[in-house]
Amino acid sequence: MSDSLAINRRAFLNGAAGGFGSIALSHLLATEGRSAALSSPHLPARAKNVIFLFMVGAPSHLDLYDPKPELTKRHGQRAPDHLLEGLNDPVVKASPTLFSSPRVFRPQGQSGTEISDYLPRIGSMADEICLVRSMHTHTNVHDPAQLLWGCGNTLFGHPSMGSWVNYGLGSESKNLPGFVVMTSDSGHGICSGSNIWSNGFLPSQYRGVTFRGKGTPVLNVTNPAGVSREDQRARIDAVRDLNRQRLAITGDDEINARIEAYEMAFRMQAAVPELVDLKGETESTREMYGLNQKTTRDFGSNCLLARRMVERGVRFVMLAHSNWDHHSNLNKQLKIDCDMVDTGCAALIQDLKQRGMLDETLIVWGGEFGRTPMNEVRRGFTPGKEGRDHHPYAFSTWLAGGGVRPGTVVGATDEFGYHAVEDRVHIHDLHATMMHCMGIDHERLTYRHQGRDHRLTDVHGKVVRKILA
Repeated sequence: MSDSLAINRRAFLNGAAGGFGSIALSHLLATEGRSAALSSPHLPARAKNVIFLFMVGAPSHLDLYDPKPELTKRHGQRAPDHLLEGLNDPVVKASPTLFSSPRVFRPQGQSGTEISDYLPRIGSMADEICLVRSMHTHTNVHDPAQLLWGCGNTLFGHPSMGSWVNYGLGSESKNLPGFVVMTSDSGHGICSGSNIWSNGFLPSQYRGVTFRGKGTPVLNVTNPAGVSREDQRARIDAVRDLNRQRLAITGDDEINARIEAYEMAFRMQAAVPELVDLKGETESTREMYGLNQKTTRDFGSNCLLARRMVERGVRFVMLAHSNWDHHSNLNKQLKIDCDMVDTGCAALIQDLKQRGMLDETLIVWGGEFGRTPMNEVRRGFTPGKEGRDHHPYAFSTWLAGGGVRPGTVVGATDEFGYHAVEDRVHIHDLHATMMHCMGIDHERLTYRHQGRDHRLTDVHGKVVRKILA
């Protein structure tokens, strides 16, 4: 196959927005062995797949993963001046009153990791996870912070993590996309929208494909009413014959790409319904993921589908749950979101482990930044109605599965949870570590665009060895 043919095939669906056409082209190229930039991984790969649990809006590390007894002792006092030095935030400086967490933290598992009572099921998995308490970032605005988490850059137009991984390694599935996105929320949505699963300047087949929780899973996959599979096969054959006649006249390679894309589309019509049909799952599995409860059903279903996807070779799955932006009524609103995701997250770890898949699947849980140890002053001081503002200097995330050291805590914050002070981990560092687990050297996987070589970690990032098994 000529290089010009491959380029034209990409151009054929270059404008696709994650819909059916880009799926078909992605797998057409995967079949031809052209979807992977690397002929082999740079490093021994510990993980084959990634499931990214993106908690959009920034959950409070102080109320979930990072207990602070000193903050409890000094609740209601003015924050020490050394916390405010160099702080360019007039809202926080206006009334920097310390606000302790009302949550209860208890040691969990053999590791003794302290996790909030709002996440009892994730807490029960403490011996499987590596909790990083020293995360930090360089923006406290949702849109750029979400882009930095998702794409390694605060600017729009850059490829997402899933796009980079699929560009580097390709997809193992012949009938499903290599990068899938599913969303759930508590009624707010995602500030940066689909930009966090964009292909950016990479070819369009690497864009994340959105699977919907209701109705048709993927748009333009289901046959119209009254059209059987046999009818559809006959129509595709007829279109193929017409395209071949036109190809013989014009020699336009794009026509050949269209023929093969239709063939892939036809195969996916069988693969997608089988994937999303959960009837074959046992009742105990459905119960474990919370599918029988209204509160946990949406996110739990996405977690179960994520497991089914990686079983079928999908390389990267993103589950985005929003919105954790709790500026007020923190105690009430945090409980709502925790109740929605706690069951599914724990079930995913447990299910993958019992199936022997956890060692080759990397799970990552986190939001774009943390929350302040001070009360959110814009929403008042009514007891029980307090909230927390955006906070880039310290927050928590966790990893589990392939390549990760289980039952460990990496890093620490100061006595108020304000600054990451020990083994500080930037978003770029976490990306570098995730890529390492997948067998990719983050400095060597690049793509030339507008005269320079780009990478997920830009010109930053170091692998955090303490995270690795």
